[in-house]
Amino acid sequence: MTWAFLPSLKGDFIEFDDGIYVTENSHLAFNLPNLVWESTHAEAGNWHPLTMWSLMLDHQLYGLQAWGYHLTSVLVHAINTVLVFLLLRRMTGTTWRSLMVAALFGLHPLRVESVAWISERKDVLSVLFWLLALWAWARYAEKSGIQGPKSKVFYGLALVFFALGLMSKPMVVTLPFVLLLLDYWPLQRWSRLSLLKLLMEKVPFFCLSAALCVVTYVAQRNAGVMKDLAGLTLGARLENALVAYGRYLGKLFWPADLCALYPHPGHWPALRILSAAFLVLGVSMFVFSLRRNCPYLLIGWCWYLGTLVPVIGLVQVGSESMSDRYSYFPSIGILIALVWGTHQLTKTWSSRKTGLSVASWALILISIGLTRHQISYWTDTATVCRRAIAVTEKNYDAHSRLGRALFSPEHLDEAIDEFQAALKARPDYVEAYCGLGRAYAVKGQKEAAMACYQKALEFQPDSVVAHNNLSDLLFHNGRMDEAMDHARKALSIEPGNVTALNNLASALMLQGKMAEALGCYQKAAALQPDNAVVQNNLGSALLRGGRMEEAVVYFQHSLAIESNNVTALNNLGYALYSLGRFDAAARAYQETVRLQPAGAEAHRNLAYVLVQCGQLDEAIGEFQTALQLKRDYVTASNELVMAIGIREQLARQTNGPTNR
Repeated sequence: MTWAFLPSLKGDFIEFDDGIYVTENSHLAFNLPNLVWESTHAEAGNWHPLTMWSLMLDHQLYGLQAWGYHLTSVLVHAINTVLVFLLLRRMTGTTWRSLMVAALFGLHPLRVESVAWISERKDVLSVLFWLLALWAWARYAEKSGIQGPKSKVFYGLALVFFALGLMSKPMVVTLPFVLLLLDYWPLQRWSRLSLLKLLMEKVPFFCLSAALCVVTYVAQRNAGVMKDLAGLTLGARLENALVAYGRYLGKLFWPADLCALYPHPGHWPALRILSAAFLVLGVSMFVFSLRRNCPYLLIGWCWYLGTLVPVIGLVQVGSESMSDRYSYFPSIGILIALVWGTHQLTKTWSSRKTGLSVASWALILISIGLTRHQISYWTDTATVCRRAIAVTEKNYDAHSRLGRALFSPEHLDEAIDEFQAALKARPDYVEAYCGLGRAYAVKGQKEAAMACYQKALEFQPDSVVAHNNLSDLLFHNGRMDEAMDHARKALSIEPGNVTALNNLASALMLQGKMAEALGCYQKAAALQPDNAVVQNNLGSALLRGGRMEEAVVYFQHSLAIESNNVTALNNLGYALYSLGRFDAAARAYQETVRLQPAGAEAHRNLAYVLVQCGQLDEAIGEFQTALQLKRDYVTASNELVMAIGIREQLARQTNGPTNR
């Protein structure tokens, strides 16, 4: 099984959330403050500290090498596959059926998104604890008639594993209902205990679920992930839920055109909705009618329907109509029904053993081939987006994300094409307007960029990103009052927005309002103490205010976060020079030159400080390098003459006649 997913180790970080979780996460260092921070804050709209702790551990082991994170996810998925087998064999006493369910679960191409996408560590980790909780519950059910200490231990373990699962991903909230299903079959506790008794023993589980639901709702609302398509009516969400149930089934049995982004159409055609409704209702009636002779059909179907409820779209989060990753745990129910149902159906076949063996191996080999092929679409962000565009229609989200992935000087025109394609598919897509505006701004088309940001604000007046981008553009065009106005609007919407605070402070500094600017920078630094840019900007404000010693501290903070920050190094060198600490200033400038060897100004700054240190030969060499890089560098030329003059004067003083 692990071999099937090994190609995912070649994959890079994906722009979808991997920045939030790993590459741009300032709280990923494995230490006590960060462990506490992740346990009290939400990431990407979810409270899942255990997932974040696992990523922190990966960061400790692998740094920012993506293969290490992929390896962990592959190994956890392999463990999950083994647990499915062990759990089913424990509860049913069957080996081959349990093994077949586990193999189809572990090798199905629908698993690729959960395993190959680093941000979905929460998927594989939460299901690990989900399965462990079910295993502990099965052991408790075996011992519950005894009512001894062992039964209490397994009950406690089930509760602990459930809590750990909730700390990995909120989708685990449906576990108490799965326990009730397993009590019916295969544990057969419904025949021995009353429904009230079965419900009462699960009260602690329901309480944990309810608490996590509240935490998740607050976290997602505060993160704004419920805004996109929030205008969908309840009817539209019910339509999508019905259709999604059918689509997940379809992709389970015929895994074609899988991708990371399935756009939400808003409303589905009536025929599609009716077909899905008849499918769900028809299957439900069918399996209910066979509940006595084939209880696994009812349990497998209810497992599938119930565990999808948190992500089926009744509460719309994000812009997708469905996601492959959401089928990770729910698909086990369908596979149980399929394998056990096939076993029952072929009982009277004379050649059943041979036929089932051939069919099983064929399914496994096909699954391996499809899975390895699907992994090839998860190598990088651009590949993921292009796959989504290729197999879906009007995928505005994929076009916009591809535009962001292509955002570089070499591919700027391609990025613009993708943003425009996103707007063609969805003319009110604010994110695409913001991306297109940034691209125009980089190309120097300032009026076009401004028009994009203003269009974004027409559709979404409370878009913090649009206000910030417009503020930054106005700032660089010298329109300080307007820049500050948009920064303040962004702050009125999101008072703790660091970008807006930074923009406002920069404009205030240029207007000479140092006290206000300093206050903004200090607030931004308090909100994001690990933001290297903010720390540097605060140091610059203190520098301009003549508070050199304090400025040095913040420049050093910035460099502790981002050691190759050339701006902070330059600022640190200047502050140290101003304090008369010439040797320390020279070391800062030497590091700047190392990082920026083609920078004429870096060589000139180092040369000037070396003069103060009395290292005239080295200083002259740096001045000459600066002039080679920039021949019309008048300041460096004048200072080179000065340095040569000082050296000659010192030479005359040293070698001149002496009075004997």
